[in-house]
Amino acid sequence: QLVESGGGLVQAGGSLRLSCAASGTIFSINAWAWYRQAPGKQRELVATIDRRGSTTYADFVKGRFAISRNNAQNTVYLQMNSLKPEDTATYYCNFPSARESGYWGQGTQVTVSS
Repeated sequence: QLVESGGGLVQAGGSLRLSCAASGTIFSINAWAWYRQAPGKQRELVATIDRRGSTTYADFVKGRFAISRNNAQNTVYLQMNSLKPEDTATYYCNFPSARESGYWGQGTQVTVSS
């Protein structure tokens, strides 16, 4: 089970920190990812973190977002800074290899006003 939280309404330039609590899996051995889906658009990969803590980012968030993990709390985070209106979307966490047809949590809505 994946439970995302931390979304909300923020002005452009603001920050949010998203959390994803994972259960039912061995959290520490897995790589994790954050995705987002804007209305009318396909879900896209935002960031990944492997079990050693190495990270990757989509070009459109590089330098602004940071993914991290806490294995003791089975939680993965996404710190989002310098938010832009185009970051408005529902944000999801999952495995980097997750398929659209697979399991997804309910996501957390991020709305950035201009």
